Amino acid sequence: MPTIRKILVANRGEVALRVMKTARALGIQTVAVYSSADAASAHVRAADLAVHIGDAAPSASYLNVAAVLSAAKASGADAVHPGYGFLAENADFAQACRDAGLTFIGPSAAAINAMGDKANAKVLMRRAGVPCVPGDDGADQNPAVLHAAAARVGYPVMIKATAGGGGRGMRIVNAASEFDAALASAKSEAANAFGSDRVILERVIHNPRHIEIQVVADSAGNAIHLGERDCSVQRRHQKVIEEAPGVGISEALRERMGAAAVTAALAIGYEGVGTLEFLLDESGEFYFMEMNTRLQVEHPVTEAITGLDLVELQITVAQGQPLPLAQHEVRLTGHAIEVRLCAEDEHNNFMPQSGLFTRWSAADGVRVETAVSSGSEMSPYYDSMFAKIIAYGRDREEARAQLVAALTNTVVFGVKTNKELLTRCLEHPLFVRGGMGTGFLEAGRDQIFRQATDAAPSVVALAAAALCAHDGNHRLAAPLGRPSAMIHLRDALSGSVTVARVTHTAANSYQVALPLQVIDIALARSDDDELRCTVDGVSSVVPYLRHDGGIDLQIAGQVYSFDDVTYAPASAAVDGAADGRVRAAMNGRVAAVFVAPGAAVKAGDPLLTLEAMKMEYRHCAPADGIVSGLTVAAGDQVTTGKLLVELTLALAAAT
Repeated sequence: MPTIRKILVANRGEVALRVMKTARALGIQTVAVYSSADAASAHVRAADLAVHIGDAAPSASYLNVAAVLSAAKASGADAVHPGYGFLAENADFAQACRDAGLTFIGPSAAAINAMGDKANAKVLMRRAGVPCVPGDDGADQNPAVLHAAAARVGYPVMIKATAGGGGRGMRIVNAASEFDAALASAKSEAANAFGSDRVILERVIHNPRHIEIQVVADSAGNAIHLGERDCSVQRRHQKVIEEAPGVGISEALRERMGAAAVTAALAIGYEGVGTLEFLLDESGEFYFMEMNTRLQVEHPVTEAITGLDLVELQITVAQGQPLPLAQHEVRLTGHAIEVRLCAEDEHNNFMPQSGLFTRWSAADGVRVETAVSSGSEMSPYYDSMFAKIIAYGRDREEARAQLVAALTNTVVFGVKTNKELLTRCLEHPLFVRGGMGTGFLEAGRDQIFRQATDAAPSVVALAAAALCAHDGNHRLAAPLGRPSAMIHLRDALSGSVTVARVTHTAANSYQVALPLQVIDIALARSDDDELRCTVDGVSSVVPYLRHDGGIDLQIAGQVYSFDDVTYAPASAAVDGAADGRVRAAMNGRVAAVFVAPGAAVKAGDPLLTLEAMKMEYRHCAPADGIVSGLTVAAGDQVTTGKLLVELTLALAAAT
């Protein structure tokens, strides 16, 4: 095969940057493709060349095979790397690249096809002698036939879409009475996400561990494994934390699972980097789930403990070169843990978030993979994961402690994230002990998932003093801002506090009167990023951002956002639906509309479904009424707060 000289990266964000980093180190030029929403993105700036391929919607850009191939031709690329997501496991795309004379940095279309359909993959694995989860391959998709098959498999049973991944089209059913509704829901979601509603059934393994094996194979028939990753910390079937090696995985078990993974790769003539995913039960038995025929999001933890560059191995194999090492040369050293930072609101059902990162500052001493920076836009069109943080240590506890410190010192303002939840996961006793199953988040729910609470009085006092002290340019300066004021903070304790400058001391000293106490605050001069302060005699440095709407503070790793509504006009509180006007809970695409004008609805009836960042959110009627207005249709893109449906509520009509 010819030497690769220019790679088009058919992806965006942090994975595009990751591929470009290795390509640059190998002296290979790179080409970025970008949608209209990504014109100013980091991966566009990092590439040697960049080509616009369409509008923001993935179907018009990153999933547009013709546009990607046209970009490769226009830029003179001789190879394509698909990253992960989008077209990474699309067999037709892999074949189209090869038909166009491009080197596809990944497996053959035949291998992708073989493992891309979960039902077919299980058949192949059984033939190869790889243990599989008991279930039904869904040869007949008739709902009645599947219902009967579920009874044979035994409840609880998993309904799983045969195409795609990421938890889409998956439902756990605990009883026969729940099966039909769950099947319809899974099929609908799968059809919308993957274009196919075919499903299979699998017996649910009680609290298994999700263990995956990294494999690499070349065109000469050589294949090795690079040990395991434990990906058991999951929410909605999507991975949250990954680590390598797995706690309590003996060398004997590692070799058994590794041998099964290599056997699976060889059985389908696999070439490149791939991952075999297994469920490991409490008795030590493991079962094949699926194969990911691409680079994984969590590949950095394997790189950390092996010292290998998996993207470089992909490129090596794609050029027809043999693997540079044999199985006996693979060494696993130390421990690595990765967390996925996602833009989501944990206090609002983990609703995906979009908007401006007003400040992003990553911690030092760990590996950070991201495409965002201060001023970057979190787009509503793509996945909610915007960064990964990976810590490596001589042992697991060292890696864990480093990662906790890194999360605490990472600053994200402007977009709500799961950062604090990740820290609580890492500090939970079950995680500290290690070896937990996929039920970890549910088992630790009381400590991990927390209700939103008011900020501590000292935090409110600091925010109020800082707001009072800043001048018109939002900077601490002398003379400082308002000498004293009644500061109104939305969602903070009683809603307002009194701030008075202490004139007989330094010009930056204040007394803040709260409903039940008075707190002394001293503010030192600061730069644009950190507020040096003393609260009731205790000094600290607090990351902060003063902006037109108020102020953001980060204290002990937790973000507090305060709106300064001191001079805002009074407005009545609206619950968002009490008036019958149903508004979008998030930015996203209207996936389905269930009502029409004039329709009668009952409280709780579904009105429409929004989809964004691999998540669906169903808007329901807040009360009985009649649909009097509908402002959107299926396929429309909407922003948070947009009016979707107007209802004439039965109560209002009666009065």
